Amino acid sequence: MSAIESFWSEIVGLGNTILWEYLLIYLLLGAGIYFTFFSKFVQFRLFGNMFKVITEEAFEQSGKRGTSAFQAFSISIASRVGTGNLAGVAIAVSLGGPGAVFWMWVVALVGMATAFIESTLAQVYKVPDKDGFRGGPAYYMERALGQKWMGILFSVLITITFGFVFSAVQANTITQAVDDAFGISPWIMGIILVVLVAIIIFGGIKRIAVVSGTIVPIMAAIYIVVALIVFFMNIQEAPRIFGMIFGQAFGLQEAAGGAVGAAILNGVQRGLFSNEAGMGSAPNAAATAGVNHPAKQGLVQSLAVFFDTIVICSLTAFVILLYGDYANSDQNGIQLTQSALDAQLGSWASIFLAITIFLFAFSSVIGNYYYGESNVAFMKNKGIILFVYRLVVLAMVMWGSVAQLQIVWNTADFFMALMAVVNLAAILLLSKLAFAVLKDYTDQKKNGIDPTFHSSNFPTFKNLEWWGDQPSDEKDEKQK
Repeated sequence: MSAIESFWSEIVGLGNTILWEYLLIYLLLGAGIYFTFFSKFVQFRLFGNMFKVITEEAFEQSGKRGTSAFQAFSISIASRVGTGNLAGVAIAVSLGGPGAVFWMWVVALVGMATAFIESTLAQVYKVPDKDGFRGGPAYYMERALGQKWMGILFSVLITITFGFVFSAVQANTITQAVDDAFGISPWIMGIILVVLVAIIIFGGIKRIAVVSGTIVPIMAAIYIVVALIVFFMNIQEAPRIFGMIFGQAFGLQEAAGGAVGAAILNGVQRGLFSNEAGMGSAPNAAATAGVNHPAKQGLVQSLAVFFDTIVICSLTAFVILLYGDYANSDQNGIQLTQSALDAQLGSWASIFLAITIFLFAFSSVIGNYYYGESNVAFMKNKGIILFVYRLVVLAMVMWGSVAQLQIVWNTADFFMALMAVVNLAAILLLSKLAFAVLKDYTDQKKNGIDPTFHSSNFPTFKNLEWWGDQPSDEKDEKQK
């Protein structure tokens, strides 16, 4: 490790201690519980409805369609489903023990309500652009809170976190997996990744949506099938493994990295990295959808959290906990997951997982890039700024490919904590608006109506650029 990397490692280590151990764990769980209670447990009572709204076509208004509900879901899943589901779970278990998995579940279940709130707000305050729509936390911070400085701060943080740091994390995991399976140098793989990412990110959001919508369902389905095969091959081990998860979640047994504190810290950290609920990233994808009611996209993004953590992360955890040497292995991250899968299915599994993680992580880089692009547009929509942003993304992909695992993940933890603190503060202040939108949605459903949002029913909502009840021709004129 160079002197610069060593210095940076100390800085982010101190920052992570302050942000995670003294602030974010309580803020993240507390906010999730608050949103769950005051939304009347939206993630549970409307769970079935989530599967219906995700299949709806893009709703056209004044010639603007945006992306479909499923495409917006795929863009957010492209970012959510990645190294957090494979490498992140392995890191959580190796450092926090099996109990960390329980806390990943907790973060996901309460985080489903948080995801609903932030994504609904993003839909309410979206604005039209050349591709359809854009929006996210920066937009509701400026328009609903009237705090443009906060929106700019968030835009800077998400651009750094997702466009730069998380792209480096994904690249790091890809090169480790490929090196372990095929012996290809991280430098060579890094160059290949840079070329592939460049081809996609210079194509715009429509190409991102098409690529994500194609890759993500296929790769997720294949991985789930393989993991389910391992699960049913070892179904007799399920009681023991669930016993380990629940038993060590509360420090009843000593975990690899400590007792209850290590389990909670690593579970919450890796849970947030994986499902992103409350971080403020997915609302950028949610805002691109063309829907006739903002709550519909809130439900879609809530389902994405469930799918990411409760389904995919749980299957990965089961595979790892079947591996007898997980606590004593000197491996961590994706290589531990590869070894665990190898032990169940043979050496071909390592190659399969390398290909899978390539697809997972590559699609995540694509999704991460879009979050940054959307916020670059918020700050200053100039071609040269966007071009420089794309070049820095490619540079970070290369750095992540060859950097040490720990410094890359610690850097990611630091910046995503900063992002989450700013976004959670905003959505806590704006939560009553989202609760009102949710009530409007459920009231219409009770009356047998396909819910449609009319801003005239919400006179206290201010600065709505898209949802204002003005004639269609007036909207068209405004967009020219």
